[in-house]
This record gives sequence, structure tokens and C-alpha cells, in this order.
Amino acid sequence: MSHPDPYGSAEPRGWDRPAPALPWPETDLEPGPWRRPAPGQDARPDPVDPGAYARPAAGTGAYTRPVADPYPGGPVHHDAPWPPGGPSAADRRPEDEFPTARIAPVRDEPTDQLPRVRDEPAPEPPPGRRSRGRRRASAERPPTTAPGASRAGRNLPAAIGVGLALGGAIVVPLFFFLPAFLAVLAAAVAIGIWEMARAVRRSGAHPPLPPLLAGGVITVGLAWFAGPDALCLGLLVTVLGTMIWRLGDGPGNYQRDLTAATLIAVYVPFLAGFAAMLAAAPEDGHLRVLVTLVAVVLSDTGGYAAGVAFGKHPMAPTISPKKSWEGFAGSVTAAAAGSALLLWLLFDVAPWWGALFGMAISGAAVLGDLAESMIKRDLGVKDMSNLLPGHGGLMDRLDSILFAVPTAYLLLAVFVPVVV
Repeated sequence: MSHPDPYGSAEPRGWDRPAPALPWPETDLEPGPWRRPAPGQDARPDPVDPGAYARPAAGTGAYTRPVADPYPGGPVHHDAPWPPGGPSAADRRPEDEFPTARIAPVRDEPTDQLPRVRDEPAPEPPPGRRSRGRRRASAERPPTTAPGASRAGRNLPAAIGVGLALGGAIVVPLFFFLPAFLAVLAAAVAIGIWEMARAVRRSGAHPPLPPLLAGGVITVGLAWFAGPDALCLGLLVTVLGTMIWRLGDGPGNYQRDLTAATLIAVYVPFLAGFAAMLAAAPEDGHLRVLVTLVAVVLSDTGGYAAGVAFGKHPMAPTISPKKSWEGFAGSVTAAAAGSALLLWLLFDVAPWWGALFGMAISGAAVLGDLAESMIKRDLGVKDMSNLLPGHGGLMDRLDSILFAVPTAYLLLAVFVPVVV
């Protein structure tokens, strides 16, 4: 029982108060303007005033319909009083009891006019070919997996195979037909120039390729036949030819293109010219090239093995994150040991001088690798090209050799003087 009404009414408040009497029984009410009609009652909602059907007429006490009938044209006249029991059955229309009856029905269109979908089996792929998409693995057919890269970031089997092929392409002409080595060297220089020119275009520079290719091959040939002075002359001719060629494209970005062309001319054909001079040495030129290449290979192999097994301290993390001081120690050790033995056997040089030769070659090879890594990082490329599987481009293999051959040429000129 609730408290008495503070305004003076003795009737209870809240849920205990009895419901007021309605003009006619309403046994089932729903929220909103729609009402479920009881038998004999009007079911039409008034969109303006839901209680318009329950207004007493002035002075009569009877209930009338609204003046603005929302359903004009019906049989009931406006302002006609409802009977005490509500509207009669004659006053109600079908849409009064079912408001959705005013909605136009959706016509059921015959489906015979629609094209039939024929249930045809999927075409089978031709024999010997697999259809596109992924194959579902089963017990008889395990899932295929791509060969993963090693810890050093290489596909090791492909790298070994390509390395052996490159070594054969150098060693075979070196020992059996020496002039063919010059052709191999000239082809390697041309490919290296093309890769470098292609890579530097990412920075916006466009060095002229034809004078670089022609000048690079001429530089290597001059070094082979005429020695160091001709090598410097070939570099000068290449740079001058590039400058003159580039004038035909106008003054726009001239300095940037010429700088890139000079870098390529010095980095590839000029350094490769020392390999030509090593091979052109009378009587033992092929052995000089051999000991240099073996020292470079031992340096790379020793550095790779030591870096994978013990590498923990990065050597140059901003340039080449995978190079470590432990790997560098392995490179120097392997190159020193191998060069000491090889120079003693081939040139009768004291082992400590051979070890010094190997250490110098290893240091130059590592510097060459870091130099190219810095160039690639500055250009935003991972490899110079994808020409060699497991290695990237040819310049990714020549980077350490290009820095090693000038070092080997100078040291061997001291340790093993050329006999004219």
C-alpha cells in the first residue's frame, strides 16, 4: 500500500491505484499508435492524433470521428457520432482491421522467362597441367614448400652451384686459353656497368650507357696490352666520352648524371683493369689471378662459416647488419692460412709473407663488400639485379674481387717481381 496523496486525495498512488474506466472495453493494448482491435471496435490509426477516435463531441458526450478523415471515400460520413458500442461492421473497411492491406501486393512474376542455370561439370584441366589455385595436401601428396634461405640470407644450394659455374668460367680459359679470359673479363665488366647504371636510375640519375660500355671494354683491353699507364688513359677517355655524350641531352641534371657515370667508370672497368694486368704478366699471370681468387673465396667462405656459427657482434649494422666481427675474424684467418700455403707452393714465398698477403686481400674484400652494401642501401635496392640465383647480380659477386685485385697487383709486384 503506497502513501496517501499529499495533495489531499485519499486514493492510493502507484500500482495499487485501480485503472480508469474506458468508454468501451480495451482488453489488449500494444505500445505505439497501432491497436489490436477487440470485436466490434475501430482499428484505424490516426497518424496525427492517436486519440482522435476517442474525443467527446461538444455538449453531447458521444464519440465522433475526426473532421479530417485519413481514409476519404469510405462509407462513413464525417462528424457522424459513433454508436455507444463503437463502429458497426458496416462502417469498417477491410483495411481498417488490416492496415497493411493498403500496400500494393507484389506480383508473382513467372520464372519461366528466366534463363535456366544448367548444372554442368567443371572442365577438367588438360593432362599434365595443374589448374590454378592451391592444391589440397593429402597423405599421398604432401604440401610443397619453397626452399628456405639460410641464416646468412642466401639460397645456399643455388649459391654454391652458381659459384662453381662462375669459377669454372674463369679458371678454364685462364689455364687453357688465356686470351679467352680477356673476353670473359670484358663481358663481366659490361654486365657490371649495365647493373650499376640500372641501379643508380632509382636515385634519379641517368648516366649514358653506350659510352660507359664502350669505354669500359676499351679500358680493360688497354690494361691488358699496355699496363698501368694505358689503364689510366682508358679511364680518362671513358669519362670524357661520357661528358660529351651527355651534352646532347641538355643541361638538366648534368652534374648528377656525370657524377654517377664517373663513379661507375672508376668502380667497374678501372678496378677490373688490375685483373687484366695480373693475367697479362708473362709466364705466371694465370697463377697470380688464381692466388687472388682463392684468397677471396677463402675470405668469403671463412667469414660465412664463422658468422653463422659465432656471429654475435655486428660489424657495421647500419650498412650490412649480417656482417659480424666474428665473421671478419674467420675471413682473415681462412685467407691468411690458405694464402700462406698457396704462395709458398706456387711462388716460393715465405709463409708469413703469404699470410700477410691473405690478410690484406681479406681486408680489401670485406671493404669492397661493405662499399657495395652502402651503395645499395643508399639506392634502396637489395641486389643489383636478379641475374644469378642465390647471389643476386653479377656485381654482388664482383664487389669483393674488384677491391682485391688492385691490392693483389701491388703486393705481388713486391713479393714476386715480374721478370721481363
